[in-house]
Amino acid sequence: MEIESEKCPKCQSLYCYQDGMLWICPECFYEWSIDSLQQEIENNHSFVDINGTPLENGDDVIVVKDLKIGKETIKSGTKAKNIRLLEEPVNGHDISCKIPKHGQLYLKCSVVKKA
Repeated sequence: MEIESEKCPKCQSLYCYQDGMLWICPECFYEWSIDSLQQEIENNHSFVDINGTPLENGDDVIVVKDLKIGKETIKSGTKAKNIRLLEEPVNGHDISCKIPKHGQLYLKCSVVKKA
């Protein structure tokens, strides 16, 4: 899972900086390492978007990169409303949602951000 290390996982501040192996947030003073954050996410079995923000059932998400689905392409910036998180992933996809003009789809948390 990719995590955008420049954002603070606690307060979402963009002003974080790296000091050796740690990332530090000057706004909330939270310190973390990418390895510990990834391990915490995997241990909690929680659903997080590309920025590390927790996702819940009913959230709206935005696709962060173009996705080719057959002959169609879902463009970056497309919004999916009212997602449903899957306890048992389907072929590695852990989100079920409806996207206008594309219908019901499964997505991965690693290609969306919370709206």
